[in-house]
Amino acid sequence: MDPSKIREKIGRFRILVIGRANAGKTTILQRVCNTRENPEIFNGAGEKIDATVLMASTERGEHDIENEMVFRNNPGFIFHDSRGFEAGGESEFDKVKAFIAGRSKEARLKDQLHAIWYCIPMDEAHRAFTEGEIKFFSQCDTGSIPVIVLFTKFDALYDIAYSELKLKGASMEEAVEQAPKHAEESFAKGPQLNFLYHSGDIRRPPKCHVCLPNMDNDDANCGPLIERTAGTLNSEVLTQLFVSTQQTNLELCMKYAVERTLPTFFDSAATPDGYQQLLSKLGTWFPHLWVELSESSKVALDLCWVFTCRGM
Repeated sequence: MDPSKIREKIGRFRILVIGRANAGKTTILQRVCNTRENPEIFNGAGEKIDATVLMASTERGEHDIENEMVFRNNPGFIFHDSRGFEAGGESEFDKVKAFIAGRSKEARLKDQLHAIWYCIPMDEAHRAFTEGEIKFFSQCDTGSIPVIVLFTKFDALYDIAYSELKLKGASMEEAVEQAPKHAEESFAKGPQLNFLYHSGDIRRPPKCHVCLPNMDNDDANCGPLIERTAGTLNSEVLTQLFVSTQQTNLELCMKYAVERTLPTFFDSAATPDGYQQLLSKLGTWFPHLWVELSESSKVALDLCWVFTCRGM
């Protein structure tokens, strides 16, 4: 099934985002949807919720995980927000479990939950996992829904890496330049990941993790998050939907277009009709860029040749 038909059948890609306040969740979602605007909020019936009503509910401590967050810049994603378990204790944890279980039982793929992003901020140096985080990865059965841990505010570890490099004799310039890489290497060997993936206390570890620094910068790169999420999806249909929905990683679209489309349609491209079909199939992976093509469209021909050369 090509991505255009998948979008007609399923609609949008649905993600549950878990994390306490100030974990950087909204900023990351804005980067994924390539916008600075706040999302629009809809209730379970698809009705838009007025911002003042929503604010009043929040001030009263009310929170509905069924509400859908949608960014106008990329309405192909639906996000559900959990405040994290520290905020609501046992009650919030039970709501998340019930939400995941309920969505897993939905008959239609469009109503199911497709991925979970669990945000853990790293602005507390060498922080250990909280009780709520351990509880989630020990007791919450997500079934076939992939869980990706997002270590947000990862740049907070750069100062520590800088100090370590200075102690080893690096100059100020060298320490500044090498700090990001040193932080990543140290974290990869550190206690947090060892505990997350190899501890007996964690019975349901995530599929993978990604470190996200400087997400509040204009040139922030959420490409690793997009790539890791695509790689965890065990459904070809969901993979096609996710890759063709995201708009921040053009290379990922090219990669999947070449790997999944060229082997099937390349041989038939020797004829004009086959060539046009190949162009059309490649273009379905780029719905946010694609336009109607004519046989004389040089841009389309150039684009196809780029795909073809990369696939050889």
